[in-house]
Amino acid sequence: MAAGLAERERLRDLFGRHVGTTVADRALATGVSLGGEERTVAALFVDIAGSTSLVRRTGPGEMVGVLNRFFEVVVETIESDGGLVNKFEGDAALCVFGAPTDHPDPAGAALRAARRISDAVREAGEVDVGVGVACGRVWAGQVGAASRLEYTVIGDPVNEAARLTEVAKEHPGRVVASEATVLAAPPEERASWCRDAEIELRGRGEPTTTWVRGTG
Repeated sequence: MAAGLAERERLRDLFGRHVGTTVADRALATGVSLGGEERTVAALFVDIAGSTSLVRRTGPGEMVGVLNRFFEVVVETIESDGGLVNKFEGDAALCVFGAPTDHPDPAGAALRAARRISDAVREAGEVDVGVGVACGRVWAGQVGAASRLEYTVIGDPVNEAARLTEVAKEHPGRVVASEATVLAAPPEERASWCRDAEIELRGRGEPTTTWVRGTG
């Protein structure tokens, strides 16, 4: 029995390093399948600005070290607020609050994490980033083939967060959120944000009211 428990814990640790501990725990408890569910989440997308020129200056070996230090900040910040780093995409990361398990305050946690990541990256001084935050309904679950599954979230908030990240790279505060996200957050977090511009994000076909970090 002891050997079986040790093996289960080893698998949980290994699996958790690839998909996140919350996904690993659910998979070990209930099994894995191609099924999914609709959930209300907050999506946070963070991307390094100017990564092409950065890798030319540093070389690929040093760039890997830069990325690992950057992602360590992202993972620690997201997980400390109950979120999931869903996937790494080159020099970017998609993070989710509210899936696969419920979160009491997905919007507030995502906004708080966005501010903390921006501050930590600025303090480290190695890279420049953009952070976008959006919230709404998504489909969350396993996609792929029976022999190779990936947990993911699909929906407009994910696309919106990615588009807002591009806007954030050009904004002095480096963090931009959708109005729906800020209004869904508790007053104490909302006080850290101020309404900015109304813009049409690429591929959305409708205006998005953006909020940015306050200067106070």
